[in-house]
Amino acid sequence: MDGLGRRLRASLRLKRGRGGSTQDNPAEAVKEPEWVQEPGLPNFAGGQHFFEYLLVVSLKKKRSGEDYEPTITYQFPKRENLLRGQQEEEERLLSAIPLFCFPDGNEWAPLTEYPRETFSFVLTNVDGSRKIGYCRRLLPAGPGPRLPKVYCIISCIGCFGLFSKILDEVEKRHQISMAVIYPFMQGLREAAFPAPGKTVTLKSFIPDSGTEFISLTRPLDSHLEHVDFSSLLQCLSFEQILQIFASAVLERRIIFLAEGLSTLSQCIHAAAALLYPFSWAHTYIPVVPESLLATVCCPTPFMVGVQMRFRQEVMESPMEEVLLVNLCEGTFLMSVGDEKDILPPKLQDDILGSLGQGINELPTSEQINEHVSGPFVQFFVKTVGHYASYIKREANGQGRFQERAFCKALTSKANRRFVKKFVKTQLFSLFIQEAEKSKSPPAGYFQQKIREYEEQKKQKKSREKTVK
Repeated sequence: MDGLGRRLRASLRLKRGRGGSTQDNPAEAVKEPEWVQEPGLPNFAGGQHFFEYLLVVSLKKKRSGEDYEPTITYQFPKRENLLRGQQEEEERLLSAIPLFCFPDGNEWAPLTEYPRETFSFVLTNVDGSRKIGYCRRLLPAGPGPRLPKVYCIISCIGCFGLFSKILDEVEKRHQISMAVIYPFMQGLREAAFPAPGKTVTLKSFIPDSGTEFISLTRPLDSHLEHVDFSSLLQCLSFEQILQIFASAVLERRIIFLAEGLSTLSQCIHAAAALLYPFSWAHTYIPVVPESLLATVCCPTPFMVGVQMRFRQEVMESPMEEVLLVNLCEGTFLMSVGDEKDILPPKLQDDILGSLGQGINELPTSEQINEHVSGPFVQFFVKTVGHYASYIKREANGQGRFQERAFCKALTSKANRRFVKKFVKTQLFSLFIQEAEKSKSPPAGYFQQKIREYEEQKKQKKSREKTVK
């Protein structure tokens, strides 16, 4: 563990020394160059392929000892005639995946019962291209004790709800035969990924059931299609979620503890999604493999999930200031102590007030997602929504952000104090860099909310003038 920790810290220092790269990640301790993890998922307009690979990862006993090793035992499709560089990239990707399908170590025993788990991970190549692994871990059909296996779909598309439904279909077919999975996945591979709000329908034949038509609909609001806030709400109070958000906004170290892979995966994705329109740019591992537990010793910002079985090892690790969240009991085991004071008090009250209004009356996960995300988006609208007015364009179209004037424009002292800290984060810096480079006017969901807020302010001023 000590050797891994040293290599990990050296890797992170090296990356920072090369111009402050934002992809700080411990997965590089496995192989270099390697696939690393980060949560920022791009929005997709539709039209590309659903997935790149369907993999089955099984546990195979090592030649020496009683431990098991996760191994890819099925791959669809098999790639042929790849160029040397493409082949090396594929080998790096495929060698990294088993570790994240079985992050809980190699000590297994055959089981007669095992609750299925759905979780995901995000791998980012050194060139910035992203792959998301959607996993379903379950016991294969058959009599007697047996070992679980993982069905893993690798895609460059972030849409967890949609791929969870695809994994349901894979699981249904796996109970019959692997041969039944192949035509379904082939049909899916040939279908175009739908645009937001659109549906693609697949025709699939199942023995003894006949032909089925499977409809896959993409959410209309694509900025939340990669997240489900339900698990986070079940585990924590609104006040605790707000403190996690505050810690993340200042890019601190955050560790989530939970028993199940599904809970860890969903909660950490939800926490990262609260930062929209900003993207966490540091170490991010929804479920830390046992061999990478040294991550929690890193001096750099991270957001990671650790299974409860490793709680004692985490608690005994030499950690700098960290927020340690116990999702099983809904408590903070460690904290810096100032989490309640990071955000402006009035804006904290606004978020808590909005979160508490009518959430129990929302019937669908999409409505819950919008209800939870909305107040945090409004927080950023109120604090930094005026950013575009302070990007001055030069003759060549390149923008220059006027930081001092931007901060000074805030009339609230509490908001100004917060923003002066926030503009120093990589969250904000990366966002502004993209805005400076963009030659077209800002667009998208965040910009829509900014326009709505500005219009509300104008109407309020107009009403006040009328009253006077």
